[in-house]
Amino acid sequence: MNTITSDDRDARPLIACHECDLMQREGSVPPGGTLRCCRCRAVLYRRRGRGFERALAFSFAACVLWLISNAFPIVGLAVNGDIVETTLIGAVRVLYRDGMWPLAVLIFVTTILMPALQAFGTVWLLLPLYLNRRPWHADAVFRLLRVARNWGMTEVLMLGLLVAVVKLAHIASVVTGPALWSLAALMLLLVAATSAFDERAMWMRVQGAPPGMPADTPLSGRTAAANGICVCHDCGLSTRGTQRHEHLCCPRCGARLHLRKPASLSRTWAYLSSAAILYVPANLLPVMNTSSLFGAQKDTIMSGVAYLWHSGSWPLAIIVFIASIAVPMLKILAIGYLAATANLRMTQQSVQRARIYRIVELVGRWSMLDIYVIAVLVALVQFSAMATIEAGPAAIAFGAVVVLTMFAAMSFDPRLIWDFTPPRDERR
Repeated sequence: MNTITSDDRDARPLIACHECDLMQREGSVPPGGTLRCCRCRAVLYRRRGRGFERALAFSFAACVLWLISNAFPIVGLAVNGDIVETTLIGAVRVLYRDGMWPLAVLIFVTTILMPALQAFGTVWLLLPLYLNRRPWHADAVFRLLRVARNWGMTEVLMLGLLVAVVKLAHIASVVTGPALWSLAALMLLLVAATSAFDERAMWMRVQGAPPGMPADTPLSGRTAAANGICVCHDCGLSTRGTQRHEHLCCPRCGARLHLRKPASLSRTWAYLSSAAILYVPANLLPVMNTSSLFGAQKDTIMSGVAYLWHSGSWPLAIIVFIASIAVPMLKILAIGYLAATANLRMTQQSVQRARIYRIVELVGRWSMLDIYVIAVLVALVQFSAMATIEAGPAAIAFGAVVVLTMFAAMSFDPRLIWDFTPPRDERR
């Protein structure tokens, strides 16, 4: 792929990188291949080959498994011949009943609502195309599907269930329910459907050739912003946009367009400061309150890690420590570093900072691990006078830290990393 120059007469269409904003010629991609930006190495496009039919089949199966996962028990405890079981919605109901409605809403959205939108939204888009029909409101459903992929956390839930089962095994006999296995299959199918879903091929079948930048578009600079061109962060289209209701919108998917995210650094610092403040009570206050015949016990996140370590489950202890303590702290530091260097208009190490941004986006969701563990334990350990577990105040603070750091990463505009980078420093 070649960077655009003033005397470039290449007939290939123009595209702009969604991470560094560099204008470049679109190259041909073989089936299964990947097109990357020649400056920041961000993925511009993956060609899925024959992924259209596979994505539809995977999504259909995911819809069925989603129904099974929410209709049957996930896991249960056998105590004195009685079995106490819980479903996902049952865990949400217990948290809501105990006054922990922020956690209940967070778990409902990330483990029930978003996976449903991801599975059913993909079927909504691909089934009509398979039948040679146009999907109804394809633009709105596509944008909703993008949100669902960011906030659906089935894979984190599965790891949380594994940690919860290890902890529950020290209390009573654990009985696995059919929903546990269907959730595992649902996780794999959602990943497979996402990997097989070729968004560009879908839009080609919905609207034909994209209304993007033709090869002969006059250019006055190397970046899209310098030429008044916006990159849609939902569908990836490079366009000057269309005016709708006093806003500039993508002509393909209808998302709002901006040369740069509005007030990106201000919003990033606001979310990040709030997360840093809440990180302290999230780790110092009790995350769980346990009451039993032997007395009451308050557990912090760190004491839960110590419990797993001393009980012999040291691999899980390491995973929980990394996901619940190290990752949130490192995310706060990393996003703070990116925002500070953007404020200072730093021009060095742009490639390295771009990599840090991608890592932050990748690992952000795994901090939800401890929240799911708490939800399962609270839902199952409800034996009245014998033993009960309730979520502590740190659980809400920790959930807020996870959400706020994700918002901070989403608010940060990675193109700010490159805005003041001279061409000679791009490869450093």
